[in-house]
Amino acid sequence: MDKLDNEINDLKGFIADLKADRAAQKEKEKKESWTKYTSMSLVFIAVLAAIATQWAGKYSSRTLVELNNSTYDQAQASGEWGYYQANSIKQNLYEALHEIAPKETMAVDSKGSDLFKTKIAKYEALKKDQKEKAEVLQQQRDEAKAKALDSSKHGSGMGMATSIFQISIAMGSICLVTKKKWLWYLSLLLAAGATWQMVSVWMH
Repeated sequence: MDKLDNEINDLKGFIADLKADRAAQKEKEKKESWTKYTSMSLVFIAVLAAIATQWAGKYSSRTLVELNNSTYDQAQASGEWGYYQANSIKQNLYEALHEIAPKETMAVDSKGSDLFKTKIAKYEALKKDQKEKAEVLQQQRDEAKAKALDSSKHGSGMGMATSIFQISIAMGSICLVTKKKWLWYLSLLLAAGATWQMVSVWMH
């Protein structure tokens, strides 16, 4: 009989311990229920980080495209200025020949004088056309450089936002391991700062 009583008491003790363990487990789960929200926030932050990374890549691509356009326009403008210089030399040569040609010959042979004047006028017109083209190309070059600089600034801003998002995710991950709630708050604060940075880049 005593043996049966002892077994019943052991069983009661075991059940009491089991109930206590379950109660402690529930209490622990209740205290750490905030970790579910931490995990959800990390997923959301990761999505924002992916968006920022994608936009940083787009801005970098735009920067490269505009720098290529600027280089191309500069090369074209240099070519036009080269033609301008060549025609200027030819025009100066005809002007010099016209000056040193004997006046008597020019007076007798008006065709020679007209030829000089025609050539000089031709090179003057070519110079004017090439100057206009070169100036347009230089303006396009400057516009492309300005766009490249603007895209570079935007890309740098998005890169900064991406870095802050990554730090935020790291903080949140450490928080889940260490169960320190203040790290989660710090992670959210960093994510808010990165979001503000990202929106600021978009708005400007």
